Amino acid sequence: MKQAGKIVAVEPNYAIPGGEIALETDGFQADVRGGSTVFIGRERCRMVAASSSRVMAIVPEGIASEHTHVHLEHGGVQSEPFPILVGKRLAGEMHIVANPAVDPTDDALILTRSGSRGQRLNATLFRLEPDGFLDEMPEAILNPTGIAFDKDGQMFVTNRAQGEVYAISRDGSSSVFATGLGIATGLAFDSDGTMYVGDRSGTIHRVKDFGEVDTFTVLEPSVAAYHMAFGPDGRLFVTAPGLASHDAVHVIDHEGFDEIFFRGLGRPQGLAFDTDGNLYVAACFKGRHGVVRIAPDGASGEHFVAGVNVVGLCFTRKGEMVVATNDSVYSIPCGVKGTLIN
Repeated sequence: MKQAGKIVAVEPNYAIPGGEIALETDGFQADVRGGSTVFIGRERCRMVAASSSRVMAIVPEGIASEHTHVHLEHGGVQSEPFPILVGKRLAGEMHIVANPAVDPTDDALILTRSGSRGQRLNATLFRLEPDGFLDEMPEAILNPTGIAFDKDGQMFVTNRAQGEVYAISRDGSSSVFATGLGIATGLAFDSDGTMYVGDRSGTIHRVKDFGEVDTFTVLEPSVAAYHMAFGPDGRLFVTAPGLASHDAVHVIDHEGFDEIFFRGLGRPQGLAFDTDGNLYVAACFKGRHGVVRIAPDGASGEHFVAGVNVVGLCFTRKGEMVVATNDSVYSIPCGVKGTLIN
């Protein structure tokens, strides 16, 4: 009698198309020639490794519903379904190189089409409204990278080609706020409203009122960008992806002293905190790509979202995680509240 086996667990429980998930199985007959396969909803997955107790599969495109299930199949016999949540694609044809951001005044998502360094595009900033309408913002900022809102809801964007930060008004017009910031990438505000800008060539700048700039601290240069977020304790957390597979999340205290918070990530990029103090990082962890969740004390990490080419993330007021790849944006209703959403 043919048996499809049983799915005991799925890791991680959240994924976007292209991500690799691991199925813990019992009694699965790993025989591709005999018709053994994995489905998410009605879509067949590509299996990359399989045994009777563990299957690695790639999440396909075209999943009909976010709240769906995965099941095994062998010779036409199906296993019991196991729940999994696959992110819904919100927008494509972007070029995102850091976290997207949520406008605190109306919950619109701010997305970028950044382009290569020095490349001028007709439209580089977009607003994805809560109703799903994607609107071009009127002024094209050259190579927009980091996006952040201050405590008054004012939007700021870094321009990495010219080392500047722009203030963006509600009507989409822009003005230069600060200059002389090197290859300006990461952008974050502390609890007092002071701006910090990461120059990926090795400096984190502190920008005071009227665009006055001083050096907060110096780190090793990054091959891509500095990504920054303030933690619940007021310290600045920074990723600076390099060429190694054992990069770290750095934490910088109020005096500018740097220490390692967590090590073991491949190309860590965008990062964000939840209200419980967990840190989420777009990175590769233990050979698997997506979003990693790191415990508040930095003692452990786990694969939280399976995905490829993930560069950033943010949280909405509804408890959704917005995951950005280098060309698309997905929404995952995981029920997690971020620290920057009131």
